[in-house]
Amino acid sequence: MIIVGELINASRKKIAAAIESQDTEAIQTIAKDQHENGANYIDVNAGVFVGKEPEYLQWLTSTVQATVDTPCCIDSPDPKAIEAALTVHNGTPMINSISLEKERYEALLPIVAGTDFKVVALCMSDKGMPKTTDERMGIAEELINNLVKNNVPVENIYVDPLVQPISTNVTFGVEFLNSIERIIKTFPGIHTVCGLSNISFGLPERKFLNQTFMVMAIARGLDGAIVDPLDKKMMANIVAAEALAGNDEWCSAYLEAYREKKFEF
Repeated sequence: MIIVGELINASRKKIAAAIESQDTEAIQTIAKDQHENGANYIDVNAGVFVGKEPEYLQWLTSTVQATVDTPCCIDSPDPKAIEAALTVHNGTPMINSISLEKERYEALLPIVAGTDFKVVALCMSDKGMPKTTDERMGIAEELINNLVKNNVPVENIYVDPLVQPISTNVTFGVEFLNSIERIIKTFPGIHTVCGLSNISFGLPERKFLNQTFMVMAIARGLDGAIVDPLDKKMMANIVAAEALAGNDEWCSAYLEAYREKKFEF
């Protein structure tokens, strides 16, 4: 399971304040905490700063990588912001994300084509957010085929089928899970990823729904998640689900987590 640490996002008030004041220590502390708790990538997002996003995203990327050797998940629909971040990034980044929305697709394809970047392919189009498994599959197939044609290896593509809240439509969870299963069966070698907390939007005790949904998604084949690595119960559920899904040979990761007391809350 690939873990993308979600906490350095300017939509969070404390992060936005730290970015605006160029508080290096605050950002680096959060980056270290996520790295030490299992993040394989550190998401960096400065999207709320219209007009300054390229400058701030570049600063975030260099600030994070000055303190951890974890690659960044560069989170923006703006090609100028992504390009600015790439000028200072070390290693192979993840780009979050390209979609079938015409403007976004045409802007981001030249950035990822022919590279070894990991690419999040978001199941969105100009028709809006897909509601059914078939709608998600239609977008995913077109995105994957187009990326492969533009020399992005299938194993570098992480399809995000788009989690939507069950509070607005009780079938949204099932449709997402069915999409995961169909995508990985249709495209051998493909990866899937999601920011799953939206599943519980508008409902009380959201962490219970998020943790349970994560386990269900792993059972269907999800192998990447944009989550809070500091959420000990979520991370424990991921380790346990990976073992139960047959993704943890000899249960070595599970046993390591036990020895490190990661199941004690």
